[in-house]
Amino acid sequence: MSEAALIKVEHVHRYYGAACALHDVSFSVGKGEVLGLLGPNGAGKSTTMQIISGNLAPSAGQVWINGIDLLDQPKAAKLGLGYLPDQPPLYRELTVDEYLAYCARLNRIAPAQRRAALDTAKQRCGLTGVGQRLIGNLSKGFQQRAGIAQAIIHSPPVVILDEPTVGLDPLQMREIRALIRELRGEHSIILSTHILPEVQAVCDRVQIISGGKLLLNDSIEGLQRRMNVSSLLLGLRRPPPLAELQALPGVESVEMVESGRFRLHYVPEHSPAEAVAERAVRGDWGLFELSPERMSFEQVFVDITRSDPTEQAAPAEVIL
Repeated sequence: MSEAALIKVEHVHRYYGAACALHDVSFSVGKGEVLGLLGPNGAGKSTTMQIISGNLAPSAGQVWINGIDLLDQPKAAKLGLGYLPDQPPLYRELTVDEYLAYCARLNRIAPAQRRAALDTAKQRCGLTGVGQRLIGNLSKGFQQRAGIAQAIIHSPPVVILDEPTVGLDPLQMREIRALIRELRGEHSIILSTHILPEVQAVCDRVQIISGGKLLLNDSIEGLQRRMNVSSLLLGLRRPPPLAELQALPGVESVEMVESGRFRLHYVPEHSPAEAVAERAVRGDWGLFELSPERMSFEQVFVDITRSDPTEQAAPAEVIL
């Protein structure tokens, strides 16, 4: 196992009776990396996170947390984990300080170090001014902050966040995303979310799981390349025959979108836009549109999750 990989999942399967919820899933998360975990409802995301957090045993395969085998040494491995489930484990009748002091004891922080750990967690999560307030009286955004604070109070190398911004307003979402970006400096983070722009905003790498299978494991830069579709939209008032457009240098195929508008497909990184514009002017075709197409992250997600013909899961909720 690489020293930089704080989480390593290798050939993990999980069966519920005869049904396979996870099929041969393998990946790793590097130090200081934020990994976005995406998938339709019922795809296997929650099962994956429960296995990584030690709340569910795999039917086969291995998981290492900070170099420690989670199955062989579960207590030692879990010391390196911080976990925020989709419903934060809060006690509404406690103040923030009381709750975090309790979490510090649960995580076996030495008594002499608890106050410093509590203050650091509050400062990092923007809770310094609300320590004496009851959690039940806090806004949803501050409750999420308290949930994140309990996950990092013991300074674990790995933090798992399950839907950390669900139910928040746009301003609260922005604040929690900024917090996640700040945490990446000292922690490796797995972020499960249905909100596609959130992945682009805070993650270094993205994984898409569907039907219990890992269909995509790529960097955000690689995802951006997938979104750059190799096609041009061409609008002409006096279009030539399709065969003439097909014969333009670099054009692989031509598709009519509607009367006077065409989609030109070309070899990646060899855009024929300049040659098309020059020929359109010379031929007096009445050029009124020439623009590169760009696929949205939503479309990439839909295309990938539909690539497995056996996948029958419900479509993911996409918030844009």
